[in-house]
Amino acid sequence: TDQTVAAVEPVTELVEALQQQFDLVVFDGCIAEPSIQIAETACEVGRNARVDAVIGIGGGSNLDVAKIAAIVTRHAGVPRDYFGFDRVPGPVTPLFAMPTTAGTGSEVSSSAVLTDAENQVKVSTLSAWLRPTVALVDPRLTDSCPPKVTAASGIDALVHAIEAYTNRDFSEMVGVDPQARAYEGSYPLTRLLAAEAIRLVGRALVPAFREPDNAAARDEMALAATLAGMAFSNSGVGIVHALEYPIGALTHCGHGEGNGLLLPHVMRYNLPVRVLEFGDIARWLGVHVVGMSQRQTAERAILAVEELLEAVGIPRALRQLGLSREALSGVAAKAFEIKRLMDMNPQPPTAKDLNQILEAAY
Repeated sequence: TDQTVAAVEPVTELVEALQQQFDLVVFDGCIAEPSIQIAETACEVGRNARVDAVIGIGGGSNLDVAKIAAIVTRHAGVPRDYFGFDRVPGPVTPLFAMPTTAGTGSEVSSSAVLTDAENQVKVSTLSAWLRPTVALVDPRLTDSCPPKVTAASGIDALVHAIEAYTNRDFSEMVGVDPQARAYEGSYPLTRLLAAEAIRLVGRALVPAFREPDNAAARDEMALAATLAGMAFSNSGVGIVHALEYPIGALTHCGHGEGNGLLLPHVMRYNLPVRVLEFGDIARWLGVHVVGMSQRQTAERAILAVEELLEAVGIPRALRQLGLSREALSGVAAKAFEIKRLMDMNPQPPTAKDLNQILEAAY
């Protein structure tokens, strides 16, 4: 966990209860967008204590560090040994995930993301063994989330759901070696999960942002985040995430902020091949589409996303994050190297396409 979450009353109560029954070691050194070094420290604490289980409490960053600790305390080595897809050799130390934000879906996903500060990019560990043993999703744990965190994490859930819904179809994955693919593409079950997550975010995020004590909105956002996590961890994410990884490492922006800022621009790039799907998204976000053509409805989905971003205060331009225009080509180059995400996008981009998306977002 981290020091802020560790001080929240429900968490202190949980720690006290666990200490009465178990030998408990608390590592509270996590931070947002954690570095490889922080994960290494957590692993060392767990290894020295010879832990029988790992409990991750907090936002996605904390849960991701807990996942890495669960690998290393079972299989030894260091976090770098497991970066990439399917490099975890078997079951990890039993992992209990308790999210305190409604956004990342890490409590049900098969991935963990760390920041490689040296190379200025985020790195992922992906394995079916990384899905937590138990996900305890209690919306009460999100009550203390400040509005900015509520907004960024909620938009992250929306990005997960939209990318999962619009990614390449499962039927289009036949040419990809199953041993080399981290995701399965979009298919009926994940589309159902993503659709409900989009509806819930469209209905509940603004109330949760504006009214922190709105329990109904908090409940719906917690559900949305978990559903979106189930959707994207099977169907995959696309070039929104690929572009955000180097941007996040360079600017230290929140993952949801970076994703949200990029989302409308990537949607415009994907629009020609996802007109029907964007029409669905427009309706789920509450757009009154009677009398509109399919193309108009699809375009209205992008506007609805932009309106939602504006309503919850997500930055709208990369320059607002402190990114220089000179860095754009490097961002595009690093993103283009993340082939598992390039391959999932419904319209596989060129490096030039990525540069154009970044210029539009700048």
